[in-house]
Amino acid sequence: MLASSSRYRKELLDRLNIEFTVSIPEINEQHLQGESIEAYVERLSELKAEYTAHNKKDSLVIGSDQALECDKKILGKPANYENAIEQLSFMNNKVASFYTGLCVINTNTKKVVKNVTRFDVTFRKLTSAEIVSYISKEKPYDCAGSFKSEKMGISLLKSMNGDDPTSLIGLPLIKLAELLRNEGIDIP
Repeated sequence: MLASSSRYRKELLDRLNIEFTVSIPEINEQHLQGESIEAYVERLSELKAEYTAHNKKDSLVIGSDQALECDKKILGKPANYENAIEQLSFMNNKVASFYTGLCVINTNTKKVVKNVTRFDVTFRKLTSAEIVSYISKEKPYDCAGSFKSEKMGISLLKSMNGDDPTSLIGLPLIKLAELLRNEGIDIP
């Protein structure tokens, strides 16, 4: 079971060619004062998985959450054009670190495994016109940091650094595949 409302996570999990259902967890996703970004995404991933795993049998439940940090500021989803322009302008010519939390719960054994994956991107020096053009074309209002690496957003970057490019999209498939294999799921 995938505990997420994200279409991006669903598309990523489809890549593993396994059967799954989607459950939309209803949790409070507010960042707690003083909470590190790593603790934040790990906590939300676990809350999503726990919400979905409650009273379920014979299931592996996957929870995931993502946030990004740039200049010690945590950025989430922009929700609208103005916020997207503000976010990309803020990250212009800077390094942004995406943190993706992952939690897998086996409802039979009650085993809980958590992980946080970091992936850094360096934005190139962008003009205001490039930012406006990108936001107008891509409309990344439902993406942390107003950025989609899997689409046109890749053109905004100078470099990328991390172990799992799918974590940048919202679900670290390399780690997830390992965790699912450890639970007996047949993934090559």
